[in-house]
Amino acid sequence: MATPRVDTGYPVELIAPDISPYRRGNIGVEFVTTYNSGCAGPHVLISALVHGNELSGAIALDWLHRQNPRPAAGKLTLVFANADAYALWDVADPTISRWVDEDLNRLWSDAILDGPRDSAELRRARSLRPIVADANLLLDIHSMQTAMPPLLLSGPLAKGRDLARKVAMPALVVADEGHAQGPRLRDYRSFSDPASTNNALLVETGQHWAKCSADIAIETAVRFLRASGIFTEEFAPETATGVAATQRFVEVTQAVTITAARFTFAQPFIGGEVLAERGTLVGFDGDVPVLTPYGDCVLIMPTRRPWKGMTAVRFGRFVDAAQ
Repeated sequence: MATPRVDTGYPVELIAPDISPYRRGNIGVEFVTTYNSGCAGPHVLISALVHGNELSGAIALDWLHRQNPRPAAGKLTLVFANADAYALWDVADPTISRWVDEDLNRLWSDAILDGPRDSAELRRARSLRPIVADANLLLDIHSMQTAMPPLLLSGPLAKGRDLARKVAMPALVVADEGHAQGPRLRDYRSFSDPASTNNALLVETGQHWAKCSADIAIETAVRFLRASGIFTEEFAPETATGVAATQRFVEVTQAVTITAARFTFAQPFIGGEVLAERGTLVGFDGDVPVLTPYGDCVLIMPTRRPWKGMTAVRFGRFVDAAQ
């Protein structure tokens, strides 16, 4: 299913980088390159272009490649995840390249990957699965439909929140279970196992095509690499401010999945709004009103793709950062 067009209302301020020099890679899978120290240490994976219209991650990975990164321990793998979708990028119509057949970020369970279905994204996920399964730490770089402030999605486990604190940016950390449609890359296998030390974060760098989203992507990647321990503090010093963000943590309590053929929002929400009163009208799922379940409810990533089965918005509340 080709990506339906969406009226974004946002200008394209970024230039899509040429990733063709990275097609061959060096481990036998296209657009996958590993930099190996030859010394013991974790396998760190940074992925971008899980959605082909999210440019900030492609810019960050292109930048990292051009630094000729040499880890002091372990190894670093850089993955342009959905290059086929990215090849459809059209600055005049910037939403149509999100995927080729389906959302690559809803396929990450062995039940789906071992199932009978076929699509361009499933074939790509199956080729990437051994690499992802081998990784100890993952940073998956994304961006958002609206100009909501950047955020880290840590998953629901304490270990994800701990890693978010080490990276120390962006300032907003969201702990959530994911989507009813299917598991994300950051949720795959050991990343979602509380007994495993393997860990993952998903960064949403800001609005898809805002210039600042590329800066956030690069700095978050550098901070993540430093937190991983495979690079020293001297790695790429010019990219990092050196100032840790004062983080706030939001626990998602409910993802609103669209059940009707039509969903409308009551206001033009962009995300990050805090609705003070319990029972505030957020929108309509068909004719059914969607209301906030408690006071001081934080709206996370309201969609501009209000299609049946999609997540319309997530409801969350601020929690103690030490939890």
